[in-house]
Amino acid sequence: MRKIILASASPRRRELLTQAGVTFSIIPAHGEEKRTSDEPGEAVQKLAFDKAVSVAEELGECEEKTLVIGSDTVVVFQNSILGKPADEEDAVHTLQRLQDNTHQVYTGVAVLEKKQGQWIEHTFYEKTDVKFYPVSENEIRAYVSTGEPMDKAGSYGIQGRWGIYVKGICGDYNNVVGLPVARLFHEMKKLGISLVD
Repeated sequence: MRKIILASASPRRRELLTQAGVTFSIIPAHGEEKRTSDEPGEAVQKLAFDKAVSVAEELGECEEKTLVIGSDTVVVFQNSILGKPADEEDAVHTLQRLQDNTHQVYTGVAVLEKKQGQWIEHTFYEKTDVKFYPVSENEIRAYVSTGEPMDKAGSYGIQGRWGIYVKGICGDYNNVVGLPVARLFHEMKKLGISLVD
């Protein structure tokens, strides 16, 4: 049976893989995230790759066909990449900009496959458009006070309390949650790799 490792401590990514029937273990990537590109698709693929590599290096010698999955998500508004909020006021400011507007969510995925003693890289990214209803400052501050947005790109979680302000999405919902699982399965299937042996 193929060994699959998720290089993330994200509970959202863990839930998505579990729901898809994947058997995997978790080894969170360590080290500082350094974005090297302002182009969102490139940026998230590189960050996902860096996470996967850091875990692969920790493993050292491991079984053939082992897979390490790294992932990174950013929110983009008016061509500007928005990361996780620095503090509550930053979260409020971000949500004030996003309310009553459309923004993009990019998730990069990097899968490293151990093959003949080498790590083979497979990377891609997915983009989803998200539109919010108008939201008042009081509603934004009430949401931020829950603490929910503080560890999330763009200062919100679509699967949490902020979901009531989502007018619509164009693209993969799970991509906004943090992992485009359907695209991951599709890309692996093209390579002859099954994630649910």
